[in-house]
Amino acid sequence: MSHDVRFGLQTLGLAAAALLLGYFPTVRLAGSATVMSMIGGVAVSLAASWAGAVPVVLMRSRAAALGPGNAVMAAMLVRFLVVLALALLIALSGKVDRAVFLIWVGISYLVLLMADTRYALRAIPLGSRKELR
Repeated sequence: MSHDVRFGLQTLGLAAAALLLGYFPTVRLAGSATVMSMIGGVAVSLAASWAGAVPVVLMRSRAAALGPGNAVMAAMLVRFLVVLALALLIALSGKVDRAVFLIWVGISYLVLLMADTRYALRAIPLGSRKELR
């Protein structure tokens, strides 16, 4: 299985785990009507995570020339901008419980950040990693 497919499945699994672990606390604290807000928050972070992988894939062959830190920083910047844009768009739409949605955007962002960082660092050629230390 390729590194890219493994990353996609790993992030999907982490998002599903966050939803499963957070379902009962969310229903208990905010009510069953907020479950869609929770799902929306996790979906925004998952979409941002996958969007952040695009610069890594595009810069993989050029990471040595551009510097390994640039590939990682580009991925994090894309991820942050996508989550910011989508979260603002959905939160201001009024179709979700804003507090629950934004809490779950934050929780799932942090959960997926580990997988994103590992993916970006593993995609860098071994000779280039020494520059990150």
